[in-house]
Amino acid sequence: MDGDVRINPYLTGNFAPVRSEDDFELKVKGEIPRELAGTLYRTGPNPQFEPRDPNYHWFTGDGMVHAFHVEDGKVSYRNRWVRTPKWELEHEHGRSLFAGFNPLLTDPLAMGKDSGVANTNIVWHAGKLLALEEGHMPFEMEPGTLASKGYVQDYRARTTAHPKMDPKTGEMVWFAYGVGEAPLSAGMSYGVTDASGKVVRRDDFQAPYSAMIHDFLVTENYVLFPVLPLTGSLERAMKGLPAYAWEPEKGGYVGVMRRDADVSTIRWFNVEACYVFHPMNAYEEDGKIIADVFRYDTAPLFPLADGRPGKKSAARLARWTFDLTGASDAVKEEPLDDLDGEFPRFDERLAGSGYRHGWFAGDATNSGSVKMNAIAHIDLKTGKRSTHVFGPDLVSEPVFTPKTADAAEGDGWVTAVVWRAGENRSDFVVFDALDIEKGPIGVAEVPRRVPFGFHGNWVGA
Repeated sequence: MDGDVRINPYLTGNFAPVRSEDDFELKVKGEIPRELAGTLYRTGPNPQFEPRDPNYHWFTGDGMVHAFHVEDGKVSYRNRWVRTPKWELEHEHGRSLFAGFNPLLTDPLAMGKDSGVANTNIVWHAGKLLALEEGHMPFEMEPGTLASKGYVQDYRARTTAHPKMDPKTGEMVWFAYGVGEAPLSAGMSYGVTDASGKVVRRDDFQAPYSAMIHDFLVTENYVLFPVLPLTGSLERAMKGLPAYAWEPEKGGYVGVMRRDADVSTIRWFNVEACYVFHPMNAYEEDGKIIADVFRYDTAPLFPLADGRPGKKSAARLARWTFDLTGASDAVKEEPLDDLDGEFPRFDERLAGSGYRHGWFAGDATNSGSVKMNAIAHIDLKTGKRSTHVFGPDLVSEPVFTPKTADAAEGDGWVTAVVWRAGENRSDFVVFDALDIEKGPIGVAEVPRRVPFGFHGNWVGA
């Protein structure tokens, strides 16, 4: 191949988009438990047209929702694009108009237009199915047909893709970054939506610097905002340099605030320069906050500020401890596991509280890649990890579902989507959550592939 021809890795293999919206009844092997009833919704980037930017970044593709509906041991599949204003405008013109992280390549027809893609997470709250991303309001989808219903205007402005559901109050607690008139600003918001779906709080504050803040942590009484040195800069972007880049010299901060306090009371703790896309859970114990996170030494998938490639890096499970009673603003950090991994989940009935069991997608080869070929269960009480390896096949984020509302912690199933590399198609898989090593107890075969995505959640029937 000509050495000048560059192949964008996010447009090849199972990163590449699918161009059809389909409905399939899936062939089942093994047994899908009849008690498992509901839908696994997943979302991810799926560009409608060839991207304008030759350096297209995975994070900027149009959202597509994939729904696996389970009932009476049978599984059906449906996928639909999230028809955001961006998707509709490009669909009207029959080509890509927006350029993701490179504003210099945006078509004049798209200048000043809504660029939302709703491609990162999909959650259920207050009777609404909400597709989420970093910089726009939640976008509602019809749960059965996956028809696009539009932005939920009550939020008034941007939110991010990782709200936390309070299992005790029914509240959805959320945040936003890059808030303000200028793009890529250091402004942030903290917000709360009550159990009925009404936004009851939204307060703005300033972070130490502009950063990509993908996720945050919530306990029963506190909220934690990690500001880590994957920095944003409009000035840099307008020079043709990376909008987001790794700048470890800026150090790391975690803001800690009581949920019932004003944003002016945020206490900023110091943490070694690192990056966290996803925490597992956080809780309070004896005057401290315990936060379990997947920690990278450097931010993966992003370059340095001068445009040079960043270093290869993988995440591992670590524990951060914040002493709220002491005078020190340093965060104590200790490793919890030695397997490269991402996409941590747990029994979310225990969100914000002490817990024992967690699951994550792992890289059994510890290669430093973002491609995961295993599902792991970790018992945080004993430290024991059990793993099922898919060999050359790659797996999505595992999602836990309890057998019943009052089942013991971990008593349930884990569902995920696996790309069968040799066949270039995907499977929906079900595990006994506390016996991951046994392998899937049920498999539903999709006749084509489901592209790699980000997050999903189970919505019970």
